Formats: sequence, structure tokens, C-alpha cells
Amino acid sequence: MEIILVRHTTPNIEKGICYGQADLGVVDTFTEEIKPILKTIKVNDANTAYYSSPLQRCKLLAEKLSDTIIFDDRLKELDFGDWELQKWDDINKPELDVWMNDFVNVTVTNGESYIDLHTRTVQFLNELKPLKKKQVVIVTHAGVIRSLWAYINKTPLDKSFDLKLNYGAIIKFTL
Repeated sequence: MEIILVRHTTPNIEKGICYGQADLGVVDTFTEEIKPILKTIKVNDANTAYYSSPLQRCKLLAEKLSDTIIFDDRLKELDFGDWELQKWDDINKPELDVWMNDFVNVTVTNGESYIDLHTRTVQFLNELKPLKKKQVVIVTHAGVIRSLWAYINKTPLDKSFDLKLNYGAIIKFTL
């Protein structure tokens, strides 16, 4: 089965802000940004299952791809807990340094670690295996895509950020 991971388009938030599970909208260029995606992904295809993070920035794109989307909380971005919607520059420097030195294992206060995200996303992916579809399209976030890319490629999680993902990026692999 072919898995197609699609990163959401540009979120409506100023640069320099920490965001993960905050439910952000998209910028005014959304209609333009989705054009190349719509040329690449089959829309409303009977042989394709469509999944999405329930967060607005993914949901809006997913709804352009299919009338039958399954929304799954496991496809949400990393939960940054107390850091959500804070300026990166305003986050407690010692706390941030600890997290930056081991972002895979360190849990943000009232949030989750990258290994937590990885566990839930791999569980989701493994549940897709019995599906009788040729293709699965998943509209999600950079953290989720990097986690699944690392899993499929047997890459250590701390190297997953070597994968550069622009907004609207599409990554394909076979499961």
C-alpha cells in the first residue's frame, strides 16, 4: 500500500512562536498553496483512504482532498504544553536548553516528548496495514511526518530533522 504524507499549508501565525497542537488557521494564500497538492493527490478516489489531523490547518486541506476523511488525534503535532503560543525567545532558557539537548526524550511541562509523539504515530501507521486500499493519504504536521519517515527508514529520531519539509510537502513510501 502506498502511503502519502502531506504537510499542511502555511499556518496563520507570526514567525518565532512555538506552536504544536494550537489550533491555527491558514494564511490567505491557502488557495494558491493547495494547487500543486491537488495536482499530485487523487481527490475522492475510491481506492484511497484519507486521514487527517483534526487541527484546522490540516482539516482545511484534507476537506479539499476528500468528502470522507477520518480525523485522528494521533496525527496531531507535538504537544508543546506550557510553551504553546509563546515566543521562542521568551521560553525559559535553561528549560529550553535541556529540551534542545535531548528533544527526543525530554517532555515539555504539560506537554509531551518526541518519543511520545513517535509512539502514537507508529501505532497509527501499524493499524493501517490491514486496510484493503491501494493508497492512504495522511494530512498532518512536520513532526508526525519526520517521526514516520524515521520509522520507515530506520533512522534514529534525533536525525529525523535532517528531513526538510516545506509547507505543503508530500512524502511517499510503501507500507
